[in-house]
Amino acid sequence: MRRTAALLGLPLLMIVAGCAPAGSEPTLTDSEPRRDAFTSRATEVAAAWRPGPAWTTGYLPLQDPTVLVGDPGFTPDTEAAFRNGWYRDQVDLSAAKPADGTVRFPDGSLTVPLISAAEAYGQLDQGDPPPCGGRPKGPAGPKFPGRPGAGGPTVEPGPDGPVSSTPFTACVPLTVTAAKLGTAPVRTSRGEAQVPAWLFTVEGLSAPVARIAVAPSAVAAAPEPTAPANPAPQGVVGAQDLRSVDGATLTWRLGVGSCDTAITPLVQERDDVVVVGGGVTTATGPCNAMMKLEPVTATLKAPLGDRPVLDVLTGAPLRLTAS
Repeated sequence: MRRTAALLGLPLLMIVAGCAPAGSEPTLTDSEPRRDAFTSRATEVAAAWRPGPAWTTGYLPLQDPTVLVGDPGFTPDTEAAFRNGWYRDQVDLSAAKPADGTVRFPDGSLTVPLISAAEAYGQLDQGDPPPCGGRPKGPAGPKFPGRPGAGGPTVEPGPDGPVSSTPFTACVPLTVTAAKLGTAPVRTSRGEAQVPAWLFTVEGLSAPVARIAVAPSAVAAAPEPTAPANPAPQGVVGAQDLRSVDGATLTWRLGVGSCDTAITPLVQERDDVVVVGGGVTTATGPCNAMMKLEPVTATLKAPLGDRPVLDVLTGAPLRLTAS
């Protein structure tokens, strides 16, 4: 089951780096005292980036293989099910593999083998929801009386009802009613591509859930990152993932301590890569050892395009995760 981390609000301070010519020293606008430490390490990370030929010639996704195609119109129930991969099917899904498909990149195309609808659904479905403490275990709708909005009687708190006052969001699977082969936009090492995908129609959602249909044998492996030998600078923290890419605007999550303050996004922008991380002020008094994921946003001087976004601590390319 996927774990979730608390996302706390923070001021989004815009730290913007100029797009420097290759080989020159990038500039960084940042009033924080950690600027020099971040800049030095980011320069090492960028210089060590050597992804190999598959980065520019193969299919190397930098995004989760489950993609929402449009606004799904989530409710708390359906969003919880989507995040956890809880599905049930009410349609026969073919196990026959379709003909090869085409991945269309901004710089060309690639023919790839595909998986069947049944195999894609098997990857999509992550298991059943946990027990619901007396609540019905089925999707909302007229077929399932007893759930709020189902058109039937509801179980009210009291001697004959559940004791818990927890909101009704814990154990509802999504119901798949149809599947067809189409395409979905996916961020890859060669920029955003249109990729063959099985589009699953889900009861209660206004947009299909897509599962990438490219066979595992056609997916290139991500390059091994090369991290600087020196330990992480004091007050500089790493990026965990990308949450969104909108032209030149990036949102990513930092791994910070639960008592860290003055959380600030840090960026170094180059022609070929973008290196991101963050600056924090660590607590001087007692604090627990919990890490939390903190979203931050910054705007580049140019759209990201096909440039990889690298973590300043590990040198690893960041993946775009479901927001």
